[in-house]
Amino acid sequence: MKPRVLTILGATGTIGVNTLDVVARHPGRFEVFALTGATQVERMLEQCRTHRPRFAVMSEPTAAAALRTRVAAEGMTVEVLEGAAALIEVATAPEVDTLMAAIVGAAGLPATLAAAQAGKRILLANKETLVVSGQLFMDAIAASGAELLPIDSEHNAIFQSLPRGFDGDFQRAGVKALWLTASGGPFRTLSAEAIAAATPAQAVAHPNWVMGKKISVDSASLMNKGLEVIEARWLFNARPEQIKVVVHPQSIVHSMVEYADGSVIAQMGTPDMRTPIAYALGFPERIDAGVPALELIGRQLTFETPDTARFPCLQLAFDALAVGGNAAAVLNAANEVA
Repeated sequence: MKPRVLTILGATGTIGVNTLDVVARHPGRFEVFALTGATQVERMLEQCRTHRPRFAVMSEPTAAAALRTRVAAEGMTVEVLEGAAALIEVATAPEVDTLMAAIVGAAGLPATLAAAQAGKRILLANKETLVVSGQLFMDAIAASGAELLPIDSEHNAIFQSLPRGFDGDFQRAGVKALWLTASGGPFRTLSAEAIAAATPAQAVAHPNWVMGKKISVDSASLMNKGLEVIEARWLFNARPEQIKVVVHPQSIVHSMVEYADGSVIAQMGTPDMRTPIAYALGFPERIDAGVPALELIGRQLTFETPDTARFPCLQLAFDALAVGGNAAAVLNAANEVA
């Protein structure tokens, strides 16, 4: 079988590291064409040693210069590039068939959009791409024939729970609603006063998931869930009223699809991002992710209504969808600045 040729945008972040962990479990199945990062020179150097990409891109010029020196000193043949143009170059290279889009924030949009226009298989972990440019991005996917596979655990779960070949027509597929689960984050049981006095260290101490600082803070405020609501609207052609959110503190049920006949199909698993990553890397096959088996014996699964008074960011996302236009992009910009 010919290996899939892979570029990973955001290779030094949590999603990138987990992607390379899955790739390493399947020698010969994947070829790493390019890895990209921002400032983490030591981590990128180690990834270059292990995976021997053709290119390594650092968005920060000083980091690129440092990496270039280290790579040359070790005699590696990796070519070190820098800047936003280089991200687009390695995302759209003719040799590349699969792009893992895992740069955090709106910074990941230009290269991911270029890959969509180039017809690549896109494994989308950068939710801001759809929050900022949902219609534009989905139009690019349709026009080029690119393939889009969601990496967020919630959207990946919905993708798995929908009929194969779902084309966005809820009525024809018998789909009534999409249910996004939220862990509630580290502040789920805190009062509004305690949340106001919380520290950054408390905000990034997620009870279930190992994630980067930005997404951990967003999870603590439920802003992340709000962004996922907007992402689901574009991924699945859902109207806002067809998207529901439920707090599920155990993070075992990753999301659900409710059908017209009363059925609810859920995807469950150990909270580990390697599961959705492996699903997308191997699609339509299922491949080993290195994730421990889910143990349900003795576990209790609970579900709660989200409190939009203590966590107003979730409602802001629904409000942005109702307003339309650039409202979601403005919301995302405000969140990134904050």
